[in-house]
Amino acid sequence: MATLLLLSYSILASLLLAPSHQHRTTTLEREVDRARIPPRGWNSYDSYSWIISEREFLQNAQLVAKHLKPFGYEYVVVDYLWYRRKVEGAYSDSLGYDVIDEWGRMLPDPARWPSSRGGKGFAEVAKKVHDMGLKFGIHVMRGISTQAVNANTPIFDSDKGGAYEESGRRWRAGDIGMKERKCAWMPNGFMSVNLETGAGKAFVRSLYRQYAEWGVDFVIIPVTSTVKHDCVFGEDFDLPEITYVSKVLAELDRPILYSLSPGTSVTPAMAKQVSGLANMYRITGDDWDNWGDVASHFNISRDMAAAEMIGTGGLMGKSWPDLDMLPLGWLTNPGSNEGSHRLSNLSLAEQQTQMTLWSIAKSPLMFGGDMIKLDEKTLELLTNPALLEMNLFSSYNMEFPYVSEVSRPKSPRPTDPPTRLIRETSPDVLASGKRIFHLQDCTNPGSNGWSESSDGRVCWNRNGYLKPICFHKRRLGSATNEEKLVTEEYDGKHHLTVDGTPELCLDAASEKKLTAGHIGQGSVFSRCRLATNQMWELADNGMLVNSYAGLCATVETYQAPPIPTGARSWMATGRSGEIYLAYFNLNERKTVISAKLSDLAGVLRGRNIKAGSCSCREVWSGRNLGTLRQALAKAVEPHGCLLFVLKCL
Repeated sequence: MATLLLLSYSILASLLLAPSHQHRTTTLEREVDRARIPPRGWNSYDSYSWIISEREFLQNAQLVAKHLKPFGYEYVVVDYLWYRRKVEGAYSDSLGYDVIDEWGRMLPDPARWPSSRGGKGFAEVAKKVHDMGLKFGIHVMRGISTQAVNANTPIFDSDKGGAYEESGRRWRAGDIGMKERKCAWMPNGFMSVNLETGAGKAFVRSLYRQYAEWGVDFVIIPVTSTVKHDCVFGEDFDLPEITYVSKVLAELDRPILYSLSPGTSVTPAMAKQVSGLANMYRITGDDWDNWGDVASHFNISRDMAAAEMIGTGGLMGKSWPDLDMLPLGWLTNPGSNEGSHRLSNLSLAEQQTQMTLWSIAKSPLMFGGDMIKLDEKTLELLTNPALLEMNLFSSYNMEFPYVSEVSRPKSPRPTDPPTRLIRETSPDVLASGKRIFHLQDCTNPGSNGWSESSDGRVCWNRNGYLKPICFHKRRLGSATNEEKLVTEEYDGKHHLTVDGTPELCLDAASEKKLTAGHIGQGSVFSRCRLATNQMWELADNGMLVNSYAGLCATVETYQAPPIPTGARSWMATGRSGEIYLAYFNLNERKTVISAKLSDLAGVLRGRNIKAGSCSCREVWSGRNLGTLRQALAKAVEPHGCLLFVLKCL
């Protein structure tokens, strides 16, 4: 999600490095060697969405310290909207519910974060996290909030300690907010800042200096902060802001680890522009617990490895392509207003595949499940010693293309295209043939396909032979006296519901672009409330108009590339001379995958890889496979993987 600020000094690398690699470092050397290894930790988003409280966060942090810190997981991160009040009407893209200071900067919601009262921000939470031996992180968004721009707050000059003044006038939020550059996935929340102005630069400086100050007074040894910066990469690429934030962080007295997010539509060329400015950068959209999301990571991780982007130079240290959080264990749903309430939808084989790919691609490992409900199976996945060793110390990491499928699965039978109701999305993330409910400008053609049926429902009827998509109209004023008072204000407009859930109403989110993880999981429905984004009007011309977005609903059929299938393989070398070889079966049926030792020797020139020279162990089963001959052929479960460790004499 957004920008991540972690507060406390990292000693993980020095603890985990082998003795031959250990050396005494000066303070300066430590400061310029940030993210020397892929960062590891826990993030609140997958299990709590935006609603986590101080009590819940500290409970999770304590359990990270107990169960995961011994395995190198050292960051605990509060994800997005920690400044949003959890009250009626607030949701992930609502407007007007945030806590901001007199300078338009975000402050923790005091109802959820009581220790923040009195202008303390996250200082007390950071201290408690540091006392656990962990590092504290927060998520922040690009630019400036719409709420601050609407309030036209003054800009804080952190150099002078007062309002920013230039050219004989005092500058305000309305002078620097770029309304034409709203965050695509949270348009009501944030917009870019004009960094060509001194006031724009002053605002950004004041943000990041404040984040650092929230922990400085409570740090005994040098502190490393981490900033996860959202809505600046991929489809929302904002190189000027990334560049300036990187400059500000480099100038701070305390070192800050800098992470960029999200990464939909990222390319190696785009990654090369930011790798030297940050320490982590997302290369995919949000990853959720469905096989399509996991499979979508194979091509982009292959391309990043081929472009030699793994562990390149970063902000005063190294940078790492980030495959996003691990949605394992107990989770919530994207954008939800509730905490963890369900187990991950991934099978055990799929979870092993995800952990293996993330580890061999040397992605940061950020666990997203609820630590309070952590189960033994999930803990075993997160702490597998072979995977953690490979994630930290392997090299020459790349896709190994010389594998074959001994038995190919039959093509699946075609099925009728399913119907999904989701918020506005882009075609490239959709499975083939789905009908998608989304919003567009009412002047665009094709929006006038709505009509009222004989039973009073509002239906989309442009699907030919397909069953119409219909909503029930829920009359305002029919539920509560409060609603009756506002019936006149919303005269002619309705709530829209579907069968079986009359208490849930259709939401609108203009410019919302969801990743593959939201499809079939994210919902466009929330509890019915008196909010303009739930008010719909069926116009005489057949358009269904939303009162808040001012946009019209439409339903279209998108054709998108299918989920990848086939056999894939990755390889890497270990610090003690071992060779890692991973088989991945992206097919729906068990598949025998085979590789020749001669092909492996051709890639790893100079290594003694030949028949009879290599012993082999498989990690997930724990089986010793003995001495290899000409090839290594094994059956792999659907969506599963095998990880071999070869030792060649």
